[in-house]
Amino acid sequence: MAKKQTSYPIEVFWSDEDAGFIAIAPDLPGCSAWGADEAEAIREAHDAIGAWLKAARAAGRTIPEPTPPLDDAGFSGKFLMRLPRRLHADLARSAKREGVSLNQYVLYLLSERNSQRAT
Repeated sequence: MAKKQTSYPIEVFWSDEDAGFIAIAPDLPGCSAWGADEAEAIREAHDAIGAWLKAARAAGRTIPEPTPPLDDAGFSGKFLMRLPRRLHADLARSAKREGVSLNQYVLYLLSERNSQRAT
């Protein structure tokens, strides 16, 4: 059965080296595209996925199933992490200076970093 090219996930990131956005289809080794902006990179990635699938079929290669999308239902919102004692102490001191719990402070740092990465 033929796989739908639009069902493959696409990841997009900025590349200083390429001076543009790179879109990759992680499920399809070597499948990537370039764009001057994110939208163009995604459009080009759809074309690249189509070409990758066509070439794989022609060569008789096995085509991997698309990775299913992640939903929030499978996550509890809790995870355990081990870290070096020095980092633990530094984070605890910083949380105390800010007047918040260590959990709140670490959540703030993770949220801040994640939002910077998304933009």
